[in-house]
Amino acid sequence: MDLAVRLTPAASMDGFDGPVTDAAGVTRLKARVRAVAENNKANRAIENLIAKRLKIGKSAVSVISGEKSRSKIIRIAGDPDDLVTGLKGLSD
Repeated sequence: MDLAVRLTPAASMDGFDGPVTDAAGVTRLKARVRAVAENNKANRAIENLIAKRLKIGKSAVSVISGEKSRSKIIRIAGDPDDLVTGLKGLSD
């Protein structure tokens, strides 16, 4: 399953702020991490945050597009039904 994310690095805290529609009309999950956007630290942080919240292994989550952009596509491996249920609770 692929997840579109709008990431804010160097935030005051890690978390999810719910869905947001960008200028191109794409709906993305708005997320923030404390890690800075250098040496892929923010990418690793969002991968770890998603894995932790979905209670899956870190290796099951990877940034596949947008490594140097705030708009990212993140691939999540696992049972689609379980992932959908877990993703619904991310912005709570």
